[in-house]
Amino acid sequence: MYELTILAEFEAAHQLPDYPGKCCRLHGHNWKVEVTVAGHELNHLGMVMDFKDLKAEVGKVIDMLDHYFLNDLPAFKTMNPTAENIAKYIYDSLAEQSIFQQAIKIRCVQVWESPRSAVKYCPQG
Repeated sequence: MYELTILAEFEAAHQLPDYPGKCCRLHGHNWKVEVTVAGHELNHLGMVMDFKDLKAEVGKVIDMLDHYFLNDLPAFKTMNPTAENIAKYIYDSLAEQSIFQQAIKIRCVQVWESPRSAVKYCPQG
């Protein structure tokens, strides 16, 4: 099994209503997102997937979050835009792309909301 990981970034604001602390107020982060994909086979170039193509697919999802107030986005109307929910949202959005429904699978998505705080979403199975 081969695994590829890319790093992407976006900036966005959010707030966590009912949170018992400062995060209940409007604030922002410079989010970092690590996406790891895996595959068993290499293409004719000796790659599971071109890093450029993976970055492009992740970029499409990140663009829907970048410089937004996350609470206003449809995906977060019914759930708090926590790092956990953002990681799952990115994973699910990528999993819908046809490129990740064949030989290449998304292994996990890790979201960093600060240099020392991250969440990793890796579904079982």
